[in-house]
Amino acid sequence: MSIVQNKKAFHDYFIEDKFEAGIVLEGWEVKAIRDNRAQLKEAYVIIQRGEIYLLGCHISPLGSTSTHVSPDNVRTRKLLLKGEQIVKLIGKVERAGYTLVPLDLHFKNGLIKCEIGLAKGKKQYDKRAVEKEKDWKREQSRILRAASKGK
Repeated sequence: MSIVQNKKAFHDYFIEDKFEAGIVLEGWEVKAIRDNRAQLKEAYVIIQRGEIYLLGCHISPLGSTSTHVSPDNVRTRKLLLKGEQIVKLIGKVERAGYTLVPLDLHFKNGLIKCEIGLAKGKKQYDKRAVEKEKDWKREQSRILRAASKGK
């Protein structure tokens, strides 16, 4: 069940491969995510010292957050992947010119997971072509619906 999706990622990048990663969260963050207070719009993924981190993911704290906790909305959060997956991602990002983008946060067996995508950036003409194709498919379905109603 998806919590938050990063629609901007699909607009700006060609997604080549997807990986599901665990995410290290604090207690108040889990409660806030369950209350739909997360945003991935400006988030991105980096690799540092052989580990993968999620930056820019904004999680708004609940009003009922404990007084002894000082919430940091956009702190760096570590992503949990298997060693061989991390090695594969490091190789692709450093050699092949790919980038890592967060695609969505979702629940899996009661845990919150982050799906990250291995992506290549789209050029402006690629974005226009995709938009044109989407408009054409929408128009096609409209024409087919009108034709089937006329019979």
